[in-house]
Parts: sequence; C-alpha cells; structure tokens
Amino acid sequence: MPRRDNHQRFETEPLFELSGIYQQPVPKPFKPPGLPVWTDSKARLIERYLHYFVLVTRHGIYIDGFAGPQYRGVDEYAAKLVVERELERRPPRLRYFHLVDLGATQIRALRELQERSSARDIRVYQGDFNKVVDEILQPGVLRPKEATFCLLDQRTFECHWETVRKLAGSRAAGYKIELFYFLANAWLERAFAGLQDYEKWQDWWGRDDWRKVADMKRVQRVDEMRRRFQTELGYHFVMPWAIYSKDPYRVMYYMIHASDHPEAPKLMERAYTDIVRGQVGKQLNIALPEAP
Repeated sequence: MPRRDNHQRFETEPLFELSGIYQQPVPKPFKPPGLPVWTDSKARLIERYLHYFVLVTRHGIYIDGFAGPQYRGVDEYAAKLVVERELERRPPRLRYFHLVDLGATQIRALRELQERSSARDIRVYQGDFNKVVDEILQPGVLRPKEATFCLLDQRTFECHWETVRKLAGSRAAGYKIELFYFLANAWLERAFAGLQDYEKWQDWWGRDDWRKVADMKRVQRVDEMRRRFQTELGYHFVMPWAIYSKDPYRVMYYMIHASDHPEAPKLMERAYTDIVRGQVGKQLNIALPEAP
C-alpha cells in the first residue's frame, strides 16, 4: 500500500547546511558538510549530536518544548530517539528529561514513552511551553552546573522570543542552556499575510519592529536571527542549518544551533557527517538548490 504524500514528504526532504554565507566564530578546523540529509533524519541528527556531546560533559538534561510527534505516521521524533538512545547507554549520561506539548495526541505519545522508560527521570508537561518554561527553570528543577539542551521545534510562531531569552539567561555562570531553535522559511511570508493576531506576531519576534520582519529577504531574516542569538542572547557559537525540500530544492526552515561550548560546532559537524554517511546510498540526483 503506497504511503500518503505527507508521510512520504517527510521521508524525502533533505537537510543541507548553507556554506559561504555566514561568518561564524567557530573553532578550527571546521568544514561544513556538502551533502544534504533528508528531513526524516532531522530528529536523528539531534539525537546523534547529543550522543556525542554528553560523552564530553558526562551528564546532561534534555528539555523539549514541543516534544510530541508532529505528523501522523512519522514515529521518529527527537524526544523518542533521545530517550531510547539513553536507555541503551551504560552508564547513562542524559539523566533528566522535561517533555512539553499542548495537544492531547502528543501528550498521549509522551506518556507512553514515559511509561516505557521508567528507569529514567522523565517529566511530561501538558501546556503552552511559553508558560511551562517558568516551572522548568526553577533552581530546584534544573541543576545549575549540569549541561542542558533545549529543542524548540516550533511549527511557525509558537515559541515567544521572551521564552528564548529566559532559557538563554537562566544561568548566571558557566555554559548557557544550549538551544536548537527552528525558524520557518518557505511558508513564512504566507503565514505573515494570513496572521491577524498581531500580538502573537510580536510575541514571536520579541521587538517593536516586528512588522519589518515580513519585508526582509529570507537570507536577511535568518541572518538577523543568527545575529540576535549572538548579540542579544550572548551565545558564542551560532549556526543556521538549512532544511530543504527535495523537489524543488528550497529552504523549508532552519535549525539554529546556539551554544557557548567550543566543542559544539565540531560535534555538530561530526553528527551531521555521520547521518550523511548513513544515507549516502540514497543521495541521488543532488542538484544545486535555489537561493534562499
């Protein structure tokens, strides 16, 4: 029986890093990978990166603000893969999980994951992450010196900039909470045109010039967001990873990876290369993508 178009789309969209556009303060050597990784590997990329990073830190906390599966029939979502990886690891490195979502279907999936993983400290929260984040960032919940990673896999406008600011500024010393922030691209102009809730728009952008973002070119928009992670939030290493559709090649959205740790860019490159190698036999008919 053929798969539905929506499911097939998420098995064939590639993930591809833009090279030569951003001048990032990353440690040497750093050479961006050249082949795309398809979208079904997005969650595995995050899982693989965290696998490598906690080998360095030897401990960790994972926060996922939009943690449940986003699409029916797509079972490989980041929270599930990260938890399952840690169940296999001896000794465990990621020891605490905070999984948040709003929808009943997503919460049901997260509760089932929690039940299957009773050996881990997994907390599931149902609600708006922009509100739940205050509960998670309490001193008695997060250990101040434990490496902490937060995935913000929003669909378009769900994550408020103030929420990102709270995460980035939650620690007075040591490394900041590491962020994986998803920025829509291909459908963003259409979303702006159809958005009548201007307060939601302003909450998402977080500045008084929120109307101007709709007039930016796409490359300008992601570069402005990258710059804000560095100048407003204070992250030392920020890299936007572009996620492409397969046909035609166009940037659907970006995963903005923000970290203070000097090993982070190198480990992300390593994780990305691993995923490319795992799919190299499927990387056929690769063409130059259109300009973002």
